[in-house]
Amino acid sequence: MIPRTLPLPRAAGRARARTGRPVRIALALAAMAALLSVDAPDATARTPLGVTAWALPGAVADRVGPLFAGGLAGGHFCTAAVVRSAGRDVIATAAHCLDSPGTTLFAPGYREGAAPYGAWRLTGVYVSPAWTDGEDPDADIAFATVAPVGGGEHAAVEDAVEDAVGGFPVKGGQVDRAAVTVVGYPRDRDAPLRCANGTDLVSATQRRIGCPDLSGGTSGSPWLVDGALTGVLGGHEGGGTVPEVSYSAVLGDGAVQLYRRAAGTG
Repeated sequence: MIPRTLPLPRAAGRARARTGRPVRIALALAAMAALLSVDAPDATARTPLGVTAWALPGAVADRVGPLFAGGLAGGHFCTAAVVRSAGRDVIATAAHCLDSPGTTLFAPGYREGAAPYGAWRLTGVYVSPAWTDGEDPDADIAFATVAPVGGGEHAAVEDAVEDAVGGFPVKGGQVDRAAVTVVGYPRDRDAPLRCANGTDLVSATQRRIGCPDLSGGTSGSPWLVDGALTGVLGGHEGGGTVPEVSYSAVLGDGAVQLYRRAAGTG
């Protein structure tokens, strides 16, 4: 039985947003393909806990994509995921990933230079005043509306991103020690990684997971519980200062209200 307890963080290294590390892939692609072939939001839950592997294309990974600065040739710096909304046009990420929304592009399902569902520009940003006024780590979650980039090599086929890839439901009020799946893009990799493990609360407002190789670029990665987004990689220490331990702010009432504003449901 794989222990669900988490390692204590080592001495702080460089900030996550500035860190990259080679990835140790522990599962063969063929074994993962069988698990990800089912079109279900939590189809990867049966893989070993605490193991980081490639996230193969499918209903989960295709809803996740990297954020690019200016264009897809410029390198990616954070991760975001499509969530359900009335306008079918909302993504979730970490608030610290949206410093320059006017030049940020989102590419769901991006792999090895290909954007199968096109590139999407940000049209609106929803961030808590607690973040904009003081960068409160408990408010390090944000939502944004997106629209397709017209024309060119990376043009989207659909008019709404949720029509292209679907979207994760958003759920607050997590229980302690919830089993979480994280999917994200390290900045030195052009395909997503995934890891599932048990979590624990390090405070009433911050949750921790032990997963190797979630290095710089994975900020904003969705934390999924039973197929629903319950947080994003960020919060305490900007999401963590070592790739082996990551954090997420607990999705409290304020964050749920922020999501409802972005989604047009509240």
